Amino acid sequence: MTPSSPSISRSQALTVIIGASVMLTMSMGMRQSFGLFVTPVTQGIGVSVGDFTLALALQNIIWGVTQPLTGAVADKFGVRRITLLGTILYAAGLAVTMVAQSTFALILGMGVLIGLAMSCVSLSLALAASAKVVSPAKRSMTLGLVSSLGSIGSFLCAPMAQGLIVAHGWQIALAGFLCLCVVMIPGAYFAGAGDGKVKRPLPGAMDRDPGLSLKAAINEALHHKGYITMAIAFFVCGLQLVFITTHLPAYLALCGQSPELSATALATIGGFNAIGCYVLGWMGGKLPKQYLLGTVYILRSLFIVAYFMSAPTPTSTVIFAAAMGMLWLGTAPLVSGLIGHIFGLRYMATLSGIAFFSHQAGSFVGAWGGGLIFDAMGNYDRAWQIGVAIGLSAGIAQMFMQTQPTHRMAAAAA
Repeated sequence: MTPSSPSISRSQALTVIIGASVMLTMSMGMRQSFGLFVTPVTQGIGVSVGDFTLALALQNIIWGVTQPLTGAVADKFGVRRITLLGTILYAAGLAVTMVAQSTFALILGMGVLIGLAMSCVSLSLALAASAKVVSPAKRSMTLGLVSSLGSIGSFLCAPMAQGLIVAHGWQIALAGFLCLCVVMIPGAYFAGAGDGKVKRPLPGAMDRDPGLSLKAAINEALHHKGYITMAIAFFVCGLQLVFITTHLPAYLALCGQSPELSATALATIGGFNAIGCYVLGWMGGKLPKQYLLGTVYILRSLFIVAYFMSAPTPTSTVIFAAAMGMLWLGTAPLVSGLIGHIFGLRYMATLSGIAFFSHQAGSFVGAWGGGLIFDAMGNYDRAWQIGVAIGLSAGIAQMFMQTQPTHRMAAAAA
């Protein structure tokens, strides 16, 4: 390694990984707990379930639309500026939601501002920053580790939010989330510790092509059949996950279960998600990632059938949450790993962001579509049936995706 092409040190790599994990813990933990606010907020300010889920749906679609843009900016100028901006936007969104008295204010705070924030402080940038500071041999496990540590947030945030809602009301619960934004600041700062420090690939990587333009990288991805298949399957991933986090609390209330069970379920998802992310990340370094992804989508669908076919009980709900938690965000390190394998790391944040747009389009449908079906039919039967049908289809398609690296990557390896 020449002085003009410095690499990142081990301590700097650890700083990036820890910072990204803390940032994810806070941002994803709060985001996955928003379903707990459906009932208290709709009753408190007099809006419908459909109005609240529209705000969450817009949050997800704005997150998806802006993710490729924030990824491109991060690829060009570094992660730190984007992640710190996202933390500020997150706090602003929570503050606006706290004082909301109308659907418009709810959409502005919970939808627009937090949607913009999530594109800056969520998985895509955290995993892209982490992937660039480790060797290819350790990449899949590292991405799984970051996703795993970032998954602890639901385990912490959901019980905290439910306790504050019951004791002091939903506004105080959002004030508690504002305090977590303060904790997110150093994580967002240190996630960018690798900015500008990796000038050439780590030994054996051969996957950062400084001569490749952003336009050429996007064109390369859009003509890769495997990437297109993976992005479409990612739509189903977003639909299933956001449907559960948004509507499971309302479904349990409809079935006469206590609000505490909702918080317990979300916390269980977060706890087991930490295990699942690490396990899937580790397995992604040993087994074909496309087979693992397809298996995840199929197993999720089967667990949804098993749970929603009968009335929920505390025991069945916790078992369902644990099973879904094992299959939750473990898809992220697998998708990021496939993108790195096929296209390299030069524009990993951008290409992950484009694929993530599909994920968030599914999240939009899962959040708002579930609310519309509930408002129209008074139950969630049709919603989960649709989710299962497309989940099984996506799982099968994912298993047969094309995974060959691009000609550019193959030539570099040769």
